[in-house]
This record gives sequence, C-alpha cells and structure tokens, in this order.
Amino acid sequence: MQIEKVEKGLTNEVAKDLQKKFGKNELANKKKENLFFKIRDVLFEPMFLLLIVASAIYFVLGEARDGIIMLVFVVAIITIDVIQEWKTDKTLDALKELSSPHIKVIREGKETEISSVDLVPGDIMIISEGVKVPADGRIMKCNDLCIDESSLTGESEGVWKVEKNYCYSGTLVTQGSAYVLVDKIGLETEYGKISKSVSEAPDEKTPLQKQTKQIIKVSATFAGIFFVLVCIVTYFNITDHVFHERIIESILAGITLAMGTIPEEFPVILTVFLAMGAWRLAKKQSLIRKLPSVETLGSISVLCTDKTGTITQNKMSVNEVWAIDGDEDRLLKMMGLACEIETYDPMEKAMLKYYTEVGCRGRRPRRPEHCGDAGLRRTNRYNKNPI
Repeated sequence: MQIEKVEKGLTNEVAKDLQKKFGKNELANKKKENLFFKIRDVLFEPMFLLLIVASAIYFVLGEARDGIIMLVFVVAIITIDVIQEWKTDKTLDALKELSSPHIKVIREGKETEISSVDLVPGDIMIISEGVKVPADGRIMKCNDLCIDESSLTGESEGVWKVEKNYCYSGTLVTQGSAYVLVDKIGLETEYGKISKSVSEAPDEKTPLQKQTKQIIKVSATFAGIFFVLVCIVTYFNITDHVFHERIIESILAGITLAMGTIPEEFPVILTVFLAMGAWRLAKKQSLIRKLPSVETLGSISVLCTDKTGTITQNKMSVNEVWAIDGDEDRLLKMMGLACEIETYDPMEKAMLKYYTEVGCRGRRPRRPEHCGDAGLRRTNRYNKNPI
C-alpha cells in the first residue's frame, strides 16, 4: 500500500470500530491470585499440612504451648513464601512495560498522539529515534531507519530497515524515522505470541516438591502403622481401667508415638534455607518466583541461554583513547561535541559516557606510553616512526 493512498490515515469512527473487533493493543495479563488463594495454595503443600496436623495433635494432647509454636511456624513460613512471590511478581510486572506509552499516528489526515493501547490494525504510526515500537507493522516510508531488535531476537547489532520491511513490537528505534502501517496488535504480534506461550506454560511440580510429598507419605504411613499398633498393645496392657479410659489412654499413647515419627521441624528448616537461597540469588540480580525453584536451580549442570541481555548487557564502552597527533584533550572534545545529547546509538552512547565521566572533568585517560610495551607498539605502528 502506497503512503499517498493512505496519507489521511483512519478516521476516529473507523478506529473505534476496529478496536471493538480486534481489542486493545495490550498483552492479556494472567489473572492475578488474591492473597487468600496464595495462602490457600501454600497451606495445601504437604509440608504445611504436616505442620498443621502436628499442631492440632499437640492441642488434642493438651500441649497448647507446643501447638501454638507450630502455628507460629506456619504463619512465619507462609509470610516468607507470600512476600517472596509478591516481590517477584512486582518486579516482573515492571519488566512487562516494554511498549511506548504514547505513539504518534495519522488520523483524520493530521498527526496526533494517542496511547499505544489504542492502536488498531490499519493505523499509520510515526516512529523515530528513541521510540519503542508498540505494534507489528510494515514500513511504508523511512529515512535512515535502524532498529535494535535484541529484545526480540537477541541480535546485538541494530537492523537497518528500508521500505516494505517489517518492524516488530517491543523493539527500539535507534536511528532515523518512518511511517509504519500497523498490521498486528496485542497477542497477535511476535512479542505477544512469546508472552502467550509463557503464560500458558504448565505449572509443574518441582523435583523438590515431588520428593517432599513422597517423604510426607512415607512418614504418614509409618505414623499410622505405629499409631494402630501402640493403640492395640496399650489397650490390652491396661485391663485394670474402665472401657472408656482404656480407649482414651490407648489413643493418646498411639498419638504420642506417631508424633515422634513425624519430622515436624523439617518444613521450617527447609523453608528457611530456601528463603536464604532466594535472598542470595536476588543479590545477584536473579529472581525466584517459587521457593522450591531454588533447589531445582541449584541442581542445574548445563544452562543454555542466548548471550544478549542475559550474560551480556548489549552495551558498548570506551576503554581507552589514542590521538594520532598526541592531543587527546582535543580528541575528547571533538568526540563529545559530535554526539547528540540524547542519543540512542550504542556507539554514541559509549563515547558520550566516556567523555562525560573522563574528558569533561579534565582527567586524561592513560596515554599509550603509559600502557607498557603494548602502548609503545601501537604508537610506533600509527606514527610509523621508530621510538
């Protein structure tokens, strides 16, 4: 489609009709669980059920103090788990804000600025340096357009675009400008498809949760067997008691021995150590959403990942400068003045940062002659004069 034929863009009425048909340009957020359901999910974990059962038995036995201590442990562990998940969810929500909040479009034949969530297929959006592309679309007209697609593809270098090329939601314009005919929005974009796949991933139990559940089953089985055996033996050993007293004494004796086979301290110790692991990982910029994932992460022997944005920052930096005429101050000034104040080009960002931190403060970086033999070799090579 040629820009001359659609230069007036959509009318507001048509845009409203299209929005009713295609919806808003946003990623459908997974319905958040409220606090009650989060606590319920934690309580239904086998370890926490074990603690609750243990506290109830202590109350039945008349050991109210021990029962209260168990309940305090339950509340403390639930608090740790819920706070950890809340902090991670809060950080992940912040990371979802990849789209530009506002975008310029052509509607009713004139340029106007709208919220990016109001974009619809058929809109003509105007992108320029520093804008995060809010929807997928085909380029109709561009001028020196370069887009950083590392957030989507992992490629660290910018991609130069020409007319009829495609640009994608979530990418950043580092240079130039363009008119883009919006083709896909929301979950239909390439970035939206990734988000949808992640949100629909099955929530499977971790190996630690599976092993913990097995331990609880074994402990509960032995506790049940000991309870029955002790009840029977005790009942026949206290024949001098009346019937109802024999029953009560037998049950209390069985419960007492069964409690000895249940490792009620295990959930407390396990949760505390997992919380410590999550805290250590958080200090190293790693987020843990579920505490049992700490153990799973610690068992990893091979981790496959792309480099950009994960093990590298996709940032350039200037480590050293050298002037052919020896005047590094003049070189630094030229380098700084040649850069735009608000730049999005990775190389310009690196040069401007170096100039700001080193050059404009009057501190000279190391000269080649201060770099040992390597510096002398570089000076000799560029000057082509023996030293």
